[in-house]
Amino acid sequence: MQLDLKKGSRSYQLAILIVIIMAVFVVRLFYLQVIKHGYYVGLANNEQLKQLVIPAKRGEIYAMDGTSPVPVVLNETVYTVFADPKVITTSKEIIDTIQRVAGGNARPNLEGLLAKKESRYQILATKVTRKQAELMKNANLKGIGFQEESQRVYPEGQLAAQTLGFVNSEGKGQYGIEEALNDRLTGQDGLLQSVTDVSNVPLTIGNNNINKPAKNGDNVVMTVDRNIQAYSEKALAAGLARTKATNGSVMVMDPQSGKVLAMANLPTYSPAEFNKVQDAAAFNNSTITAPYEPGSDVKTLTMAVGLDKGVVGPNSTYNNTDSIKVEDRTISNATKGQTGNITFQHALNYSLNTGFVTVAERLGDGSNITLQARNTMYDYFHNKFGLGEKTGIELANEAKGTVISPTDEDGGAVRYSNMAFGQGLDVTMVQVCTAFSTIINGGTQYKPTVLAGTTNDDGSVFTPAPAKPAQSGVISPDASNTIRIMVHDARSAFYASSDRKGYYIGGKTGTSQTLENGKYVDDQTVGTYLGYGGDSQATPKYVIMVQVSGKHMNLAGNTDAMPIFTDISNWMIDYMKLQPKG
Repeated sequence: MQLDLKKGSRSYQLAILIVIIMAVFVVRLFYLQVIKHGYYVGLANNEQLKQLVIPAKRGEIYAMDGTSPVPVVLNETVYTVFADPKVITTSKEIIDTIQRVAGGNARPNLEGLLAKKESRYQILATKVTRKQAELMKNANLKGIGFQEESQRVYPEGQLAAQTLGFVNSEGKGQYGIEEALNDRLTGQDGLLQSVTDVSNVPLTIGNNNINKPAKNGDNVVMTVDRNIQAYSEKALAAGLARTKATNGSVMVMDPQSGKVLAMANLPTYSPAEFNKVQDAAAFNNSTITAPYEPGSDVKTLTMAVGLDKGVVGPNSTYNNTDSIKVEDRTISNATKGQTGNITFQHALNYSLNTGFVTVAERLGDGSNITLQARNTMYDYFHNKFGLGEKTGIELANEAKGTVISPTDEDGGAVRYSNMAFGQGLDVTMVQVCTAFSTIINGGTQYKPTVLAGTTNDDGSVFTPAPAKPAQSGVISPDASNTIRIMVHDARSAFYASSDRKGYYIGGKTGTSQTLENGKYVDDQTVGTYLGYGGDSQATPKYVIMVQVSGKHMNLAGNTDAMPIFTDISNWMIDYMKLQPKG
């Protein structure tokens, strides 16, 4: 039988209709499979593709306990509870269980979160303990998952709080080593992405599957010794109680390496409860963040410059009249009566300003603080000793301070006469400790560091950090040996009875005025003491610097800071097992 396909026939019309229907199907399939391909793949992925971030474990922080690392910041496992609202059919049991078990850690408006059916991931509770998580798991709540995370815990409590810093609610390090080394401590999150079946069971096949492991952060070991730190904090607290000072700081450094052994600051806080701190000043590590006029501690540096340049010696003399004129200013001694021809050792013993202005003059033409003298002082103070520049220590918020250049409008003779005895410049304790270590260790400048290295997860394998570059020959060994003896003799002149017999201890007091609105005030001074100790004249084993201050309080280096130094120094001798000589 033949079909009649003549135009107008029924067969012809039926054929046209079939062609049209087929064309509609073809166009529709093209639209669905080609034009809307990405859209439907996205819908399928939304149904079948599950993605989960695998959080990296934040590196833990260790201190030294003698020669062994011990943890001072650990991670405690906690859990984030999340839901897949799409697979949840009833929410009342889930809400009741989470509110009952998680308590204050449950998110508000759980009902609203579970109602977001277009979402596959809603957080219902955070910082849930392991026990709480197990109770929820035992309830067999469909559509609920648990993501393991960690939070910081502090087995040593407040110990070295400002050096450590803390981790905020967003997981970022704040202050101290937590902020300075945040990237290293954080690590890199991993990613788990898998295609699942209708029951959410991961399929082993699929081009979209991703399993990228997390890279945990470094476990950092500090140079800080927990025992020296603990005793420094104890001695500082006792010293503040005795003097009624409200603020204080202590730094202990190894002068042969630049390693910081302790940084103590009061007032302090608990890193585990950082959100309860009322005054954010408690977070600051004043040994690195608070530049101040150091006062007479700097006289040791001025003397070291004079010794290194060969313009003075400990037994060189000058005529002391208790005052000295520089241009239109008269500079006086705080201690009066040591007049006549006296040695520079005598000037250091009694901390006479006139003696160190005289050193500055002798760096020039002998009677004036010339441009040559100022250039020499600036070269040593700023370029060689590092005053007025960041040291690069591995802690957040280090301040730079200020040392005025001779080329500056304010860098004249009066400014540099004041700098010779510790005024007219702003520096930090870490800068002063570093410079002092340099002049008493033979003349090598070691960059200060709190980073000893890294360790594995159980603390059994210690990997030392690369040594920081050191600059030798900052002053000559002879000059270093002489200033070391001079500083020892300056302490021995007044405080020898305070020290353990058979050990070599040296130190210098400092009492500096403070500025308010650009003017020195009479009712507020900062007391400091800077010194070293060891079992031999040639090799100091530790440097200790103490600073005490208070609002509208006149505090002195000899009466308020020095006893704290002595307390720590005598303890260090026993702790380091130093042997007496002779």
